[in-house]
Amino acid sequence: MSRVGKKPIPLPKGVKLTIGNELHVEGPKGKLTVPIPAGIRLEQKDGTLELLRDNDKLAALHGLTRALAANAVQGVSTGFTRELDVVGTGYRADVKGKIATFILGYSHPIEYLLPASVDMKVDKQTHVILTGHDRQELGQVAAQIRALRPPDPYKNKGVRYTGEVLRKKAGKTGAGGK
Repeated sequence: MSRVGKKPIPLPKGVKLTIGNELHVEGPKGKLTVPIPAGIRLEQKDGTLELLRDNDKLAALHGLTRALAANAVQGVSTGFTRELDVVGTGYRADVKGKIATFILGYSHPIEYLLPASVDMKVDKQTHVILTGHDRQELGQVAAQIRALRPPDPYKNKGVRYTGEVLRKKAGKTGAGGK
């Protein structure tokens, strides 16, 4: 039973919907499109959007479509934020326009081209704030930036999400040997 799919989506002021084969959502932050699978219907009633399904075999798609639609509505109205920390001696980040430059202990700086819908700010050279209206694309960009230098389990150096809990491993104990 899809509990997520039954929950109505509140529509903030300034968000316009066009319902057809796809749901087109337009707001102050941008435009997004959500695919609507066969058997799922959308109804717009007094400031909310409700999703209905034809039968119970579509329960999983019902919840998925509702979650995607809710993310699109939130994205075009308020947007999403992802924060990363760059941890390590000499590690730092910088951004000029749409090109982010990372110095992460390699022999060369790494340049990353940001997509048009994602903006990046850097605080104190080690705290990266990503903002955008497309939740999927924002998460993908954050994951790709983290993958440039994932956190090391021995020294905890690298790029990590703010608030990410890491388990530090114990290193070798020097009982040297024969």
